Amino acid sequence: MTLPDTAAIPAGADRTFQVDLRGLVDLLSHHLYSSPRVYLRELLQNAVDALTARHGLEADAPADAFGIRLYADGAVVRVEDDGVGLTEADVHTFLATIGRSSKRAERIAEQRGDFIGQFGIGLLSCFLVADEIHVLSRSARTPDAPAVEWRGRGDGSYAVRTLPASARPRPGTTVTLTPRADTGEWTRPARVHALARHFGSLLRHPVTFDDGTGGPGASVNPEPAPWARTHPTPGARSRALAAYGEEVFGFTPLDTIELDLPAVGLKGIACVLPEAVPTGRRHGHRVHVKGMLLSEQAEEILPEWAFFVRCVVDAESLRPTASRESLYEDDTLAAVREALAERLRAWIARAAASDPDLLARFLQAHHLAVKSLAVHDDEILRMLLPWLPFETTDGHATLDEFARTHRTVLVTSSVEEFRQVAAIASAAGLGVVNGGYTYDRELVHRLPEIRPEVSVADLDPATLTAHLDPVDRETELAAMAYLALARDALAVFDCDVALRTFQPASAPALLVDSREARHERTRSQLAREQEGGLWGDILGALRQEAPRAQLILNQLNPLVRAAVAIDEPELARTSAEALYGQAAMLSRRPLRPSESSLINRSFLDLLAHALRKDS
Repeated sequence: MTLPDTAAIPAGADRTFQVDLRGLVDLLSHHLYSSPRVYLRELLQNAVDALTARHGLEADAPADAFGIRLYADGAVVRVEDDGVGLTEADVHTFLATIGRSSKRAERIAEQRGDFIGQFGIGLLSCFLVADEIHVLSRSARTPDAPAVEWRGRGDGSYAVRTLPASARPRPGTTVTLTPRADTGEWTRPARVHALARHFGSLLRHPVTFDDGTGGPGASVNPEPAPWARTHPTPGARSRALAAYGEEVFGFTPLDTIELDLPAVGLKGIACVLPEAVPTGRRHGHRVHVKGMLLSEQAEEILPEWAFFVRCVVDAESLRPTASRESLYEDDTLAAVREALAERLRAWIARAAASDPDLLARFLQAHHLAVKSLAVHDDEILRMLLPWLPFETTDGHATLDEFARTHRTVLVTSSVEEFRQVAAIASAAGLGVVNGGYTYDRELVHRLPEIRPEVSVADLDPATLTAHLDPVDRETELAAMAYLALARDALAVFDCDVALRTFQPASAPALLVDSREARHERTRSQLAREQEGGLWGDILGALRQEAPRAQLILNQLNPLVRAAVAIDEPELARTSAEALYGQAAMLSRRPLRPSESSLINRSFLDLLAHALRKDS
């Protein structure tokens, strides 16, 4: 593109931007396109759009009357189509003006939905692999039109000339690239064939590939998409869709869900993953637009909660971004996303109603995804909440199973709280569900909506301790001295000490201490560190209400019975500290540094006492 003589432009006159083509190509390669491989997709896309325009001119022509032929022998890459072609005026208008597309011509603008390309910069992607682009074209719009040759170079210059019609006997366009030496990775024959299969396997026009060895050309897209084929039985269709999903994604689907949205011309399948997906991880989906692969990582096609499927779809009306490697976020995409989400809900409903074995396998792998959906979807909640697995004092069970034996369901607010109380609550006959996992507490509280005969309440420490049997008066009086020493030793942890009897007898002590209570005590500690002032007074007032932890000793445990009988004050204190440390470790919550120090110290003191006694 030759720069004008700026001295010849009158002062104050409008000027046009000048384009540094090398700089623009560098911009495309580093910021618009993800890889140089897109050059072949852009050439295929231009060829498909040219064929679409040709069929618009010759509507009576058979669908396979016109096609695309690829050739690569290591020295050149060539893409030839039987499309509408270009006149000399078209070449000057569309190939020599960056950013202008023939698909923006007034005559075609009304039919833009028929074309894949929308931006008119695709041909520039060829400069990612070649320094020169050679185009030979002949228009189908004008009878007896001459052939037109265009040569564009990476330095921004180009040349155009007309040739006899014999230079290209039939209408269409041939684009030839002479690859640079450093781009062999993307232009050797095997790679060109693989890229053509990758991008064009679902194209509706016949595409063939020739590697220059003299053999017959290989079909790039020998069969239509499996959902577009006729199958003898529904079972055969299901097997064909599952086999295609396995071929594309590399796993055997737990099930396949056929997707069909006629309003936007979308067809495809969703493959249910056979194994659980890590929390927060989203798989991309394979999206084709009018048969051309747009993206393998299109997360935006489905809502976030649908991470239990991977989709491959082909759509007519979805809008690609400028790079044509993702989807443009607009109202159409939002409507498609919601419609596909409804298809997934319908599949879950069908499995719940007619295929309990499939539902069980699905929930075993993807209960977290379903829980996230049930939180926001009342229909899924009503259908599946009774069947979802939860961690309970009866082991892992569905809420339906759990509610049969526990009309009052208690739920903890954290995993830590559940682990503290599970064994003892189970022995006491309490039905407790671990509500510490994502969504679980909220879902358990909605159980009465499905099972009105069941009541749900948060587990309160007082509820648990109320189910622990008190010791007799004589035993309590005999233990008073020990309990006083124990309370004094554990005062630094704001921990009270009580003596009860409970099952299992193998548990020497239970530490009842919620996360909220620890937070309150942390604020109290801050108040103690303040040197007066309004803030100190406020936190001091809060400290008066801060709940204390409670170490409940089990009189049924032989170790506890031996400990409360100790008459040596220091040994009694050490044993109380050891019991507290063991109960804290059994709770599986993070230990504070002071607690870790106490555990180490009490262990060493007890070891020293045992050694002195034996010596």
